[in-house]
Amino acid sequence: MINVETIGFWAGQVWNALDTNGTQGVKAIKKATKLKEKEIYAALGWLAREGKVNITDDEADVIVALIG
Repeated sequence: MINVETIGFWAGQVWNALDTNGTQGVKAIKKATKLKEKEIYAALGWLAREGKVNITDDEADVIVALIG
């Protein structure tokens, strides 16, 4: 069972990857964090709800950047 604490942990991993490496696609985030794609999307939802990321859809990937 996935709980809020788990998604928050994943969000922290994604945020750290973006903070370290800058704007990235989901494929690069997956490689950097070793999270599954569905875990990354849950984390991105968390970060988007907090207003911490910009998400854009590219033809080849979903691109994510930290705000600020």
